Amino acid sequence: MLEAVNLSKKYGQKDAVVDLNLKVEKGEVFCLLGQNGAGKTTTINLFLGLLDPTSGKALVGGLDVVENKVSTNQILAYIPEVVQLYGNLSGLENLEFFSKLAGQKIASDELSKLLLEAGLQEEHHKSKLSSYSKGMRQKVGIAIALSKQAQVIFMDEPTSGLDPKATDEFTNICKSLAKNGKSIFMATHDIFNAVNVGDRVGIMNEGRLIYSSHTENIDASEMQELYLKTI
Repeated sequence: MLEAVNLSKKYGQKDAVVDLNLKVEKGEVFCLLGQNGAGKTTTINLFLGLLDPTSGKALVGGLDVVENKVSTNQILAYIPEVVQLYGNLSGLENLEFFSKLAGQKIASDELSKLLLEAGLQEEHHKSKLSSYSKGMRQKVGIAIALSKQAQVIFMDEPTSGLDPKATDEFTNICKSLAKNGKSIFMATHDIFNAVNVGDRVGIMNEGRLIYSSHTENIDASEMQELYLKTI
């Protein structure tokens, strides 16, 4: 679903992403670790088409993002660290609004089903977003991605600020999405969760992917030791 082919991005003389080569398959969770400024967010923005590469290609579903921004954007969704929603609207109303923006016309009961699929309990569907925790806001963001019928979901620091219970719920939701064929690309600092939720995990340092492995081949303590060597 995702492929980077010698993907590079420069800001002036500064290398943000350098000769990145990776693939993320259908139904796979790929977690990218790295310090602030390592190039994780730039990589996401290249796939989203918000930035054009200096060289190389970002492919989504086999299509070059630069040449097919409209087509690729239709199967992508992005959930930032802080999900920007309307606090004076309910979770259900936010989902209805953003699904319509994406060109989807979905009945209210179907929208509620999407919120349930994203892990938001029914009792909160009609509560205002201003009363939601960060974890609940993320669930609305996931429901928006589902309403868009996105095949690939990008997440930037999704577990930042979540308590252990909310993190565990989030992990289970991601695993369920992947089981249903969604591909997830997650930029994170959370080493334990990356190993727990990811099928594969990578480490980026100064724009370069310096390590990548299936999580079945490494545990969290080993991953932490490798990660600390990049600091």
